Amino acid sequence: MKGKVIFIGAGPGDPELLTIKGQKAIQIADIIIYAGSLVNRRILDYARENAEIHNSASMNLGEILEIMDEETQKGKTIARVHTGDPSIYGAIGEQIQFLKENKIDFEIIPGVSSLFGAAAALETELTLPEISQTVIITRPHGRTPKPKKESISELARTNATMCIFLGIQKIGEVVDELLNHYPPDTPVAVVKKATWRDEKVIRGNLENITHKVRDAKIQKTAIIVVGKVLEPGIITPSKLYDAEFTHEYRKRS
Repeated sequence: MKGKVIFIGAGPGDPELLTIKGQKAIQIADIIIYAGSLVNRRILDYARENAEIHNSASMNLGEILEIMDEETQKGKTIARVHTGDPSIYGAIGEQIQFLKENKIDFEIIPGVSSLFGAAAALETELTLPEISQTVIITRPHGRTPKPKKESISELARTNATMCIFLGIQKIGEVVDELLNHYPPDTPVAVVKKATWRDEKVIRGNLENITHKVRDAKIQKTAIIVVGKVLEPGIITPSKLYDAEFTHEYRKRS
């Protein structure tokens, strides 16, 4: 009997944002490997009493893969719990590669990204008509290599809505790159621990956001959102519900 690995997106923090499918997977898992530095521990309340639990924050990749390999051979079901949605900076690619090479069954259950938790906290739509119809998800360069063509400065040429992960410790550098193409008065918001009970929102623009973030002593677990969608003024209504707009479900009024 072969076991299985289930990758689960635990959402941005609020345990109620765990999907029903993700909850069910945690409930049946024999072993849970969760990203303890980011995932809300209340998610573990759904685990079986006898489930074996590992905090991957103190583990390296080899140790994680060893558990997956050995325990699935015993027929065990492993819940690999990641923060947000595992497809965005979730480091699941190398795990999936190993599972495929070793013919270990796996499944991916998507989750609510912190990006969408941040948008909800900011009470904004990230894709407003005639303001921005593009959302760029990126991060600054760091120990993880990044293609030169994907530098924040290059991406800023679009003036689209930009959502920057893993960049709060480099806020000054990030702002300098954005200023190469965005106007200094471009609205910026920083959301720390989106959807958590201690969520914090800082608003400003490219001229003052660095000082505001440093004054607030925000150094991790935050996303930077940049763009006119944060202060759109009068919004042009979408054609979707325009009375004059005809489509297969609705005729012109």
